[in-house]
Amino acid sequence: MKIIPVTGLANSGKTSFIRNLIPVLKSYGSVGVIKHLGDHEYRQEEGKDTTVFFENGADISAGIDSGKSVVALRTIDLDVILLLFKQQGIDFAVIEGFKTRDFPKIIIGDLPSDTCILRNPTADQVVSSLTRFEDY
Repeated sequence: MKIIPVTGLANSGKTSFIRNLIPVLKSYGSVGVIKHLGDHEYRQEEGKDTTVFFENGADISAGIDSGKSVVALRTIDLDVILLLFKQQGIDFAVIEGFKTRDFPKIIIGDLPSDTCILRNPTADQVVSSLTRFEDY
């Protein structure tokens, strides 16, 4: 699994870049995305059974409907989520944020970085540079 970190300052265009990168990567394999939420918390829908289960201590609470599954895990460890992606057969783990991790990364905007391998690339430039990203 290739780890493709995308970092940059707030409002630099990271999410827009990733939104365009996903379908290009999908033509080469499966894609998982991890978003560092930073200073805002993800909110589970209040009163729903999966939320109640999680709030009452479940380590994992999942819901499955006709088209998808939603899972809440009681972990904030990026490595645990990367392992989960790997176990699920994900080919490309795109990570938004996590600036302090030492992965070779894509920088969107002007954020200084010692680990930048691509700055403001196109999706095609990322694909042609896949060997420069770490394997998990």
